[in-house]
Amino acid sequence: MADRKLFTLVAILILVSTVLTYSLSAYTTLLFGVSEFHFAIRQAAFGFIGIIIMWSLAQLDPDEWLNTIGFTLFIGSTILMIAMPFLPEFLVSAVGGAKRWIKVFGFSLAPVEFFKVGFVYFLAWSFSRKLGHHAGMGIGAEFKRFIPYALVFVGAMFMIAFIQNDLGQVVVLGMTLLFMLMFAGSSFRFFLSLLSITLLFFIFFIMTAEHRIIRIKSWWALAQNSVLELFPAAIAEKLRVPTEIEPYQIGHSLNAINNGGMFGTGLASGTFKLGFLSEVHTDFVLAGLAEEFGFVGVLLVVGLFMWILQRIFKIANRSDDTSMYLFSLGVGLLLAFAFLINAYGISGITPIKGISVPFLSYGGSAIIAASIAIGMVLMASKKAKMEQV
Repeated sequence: MADRKLFTLVAILILVSTVLTYSLSAYTTLLFGVSEFHFAIRQAAFGFIGIIIMWSLAQLDPDEWLNTIGFTLFIGSTILMIAMPFLPEFLVSAVGGAKRWIKVFGFSLAPVEFFKVGFVYFLAWSFSRKLGHHAGMGIGAEFKRFIPYALVFVGAMFMIAFIQNDLGQVVVLGMTLLFMLMFAGSSFRFFLSLLSITLLFFIFFIMTAEHRIIRIKSWWALAQNSVLELFPAAIAEKLRVPTEIEPYQIGHSLNAINNGGMFGTGLASGTFKLGFLSEVHTDFVLAGLAEEFGFVGVLLVVGLFMWILQRIFKIANRSDDTSMYLFSLGVGLLLAFAFLINAYGISGITPIKGISVPFLSYGGSAIIAASIAIGMVLMASKKAKMEQV
């Protein structure tokens, strides 16, 4: 029997997202001249489809279907991402010159969301066969056996970071890959070495794109005063950026969080969603949640999300099949890193990456892809030692 608690918790989070989408999209509906229920109805429809997908996948036999679904996601989404730059304009939607969505029956489908799930499954399947314990293996040998995965990841990086201009998704995938490697049997020394190389690549990607440099400077303009107090005056002056770089998005996000206080302003009573934060029901949903439901509301949602992660990691821990163990672990890491990167971004701790909050932010592709991932974990939970879960 699949894990009913995990299914119920995710369904509750989807319900919360529908309520938040209705409340936080008030200004956006006026801006686009649509019904006040436009985004809420769409989110409810996506959520309902997601719940049906989770329930349906949970009924399947993991030994027969997990491979098929995992590789279909991985290969199919890879083909779509490769083809997207060459598709005609009426089939794709572009933002900032980057083609990220395919138009399907009036909806926009983001292949990268499904690629993340497929990529995690591919890693879990391959790691369970190729990697093992690192005892007696030098770091050179570990790098040698990692080369095929590095090539696959570099290809994914090129498609997502350069073609689709979406560095945030690369960060989430990269962190997931690193931690899955460690849990698959790599040494901690290899993990640290790979992390250092990853940071260098990350800096390279930032320095090669003007909009990313501006985003970093905008974030630093907000954070510099508190950080530079720790440095000598001469060094602090060299690190200071001009104040004309206005970090308005982060500033409004912090003001919304502050305005919510302990218990919030109440449902539909927030003010920073009224044009100050652009489309707050998407990337800034946590800031909108903090304003209308306060610290208590954020604490409840974070607690719910952590409970979901706890169920996923417990299923992974109780799985005898190494592939299912690594896949469930990878899904939990994928969701956790996305949540953390978004939360850190909207609170000014790190630059904003444009990563949505799993199951909470508005968006059909993200919620359906995440539902498929949870459905596959539910399928795998049928093979776990459920009496101990």
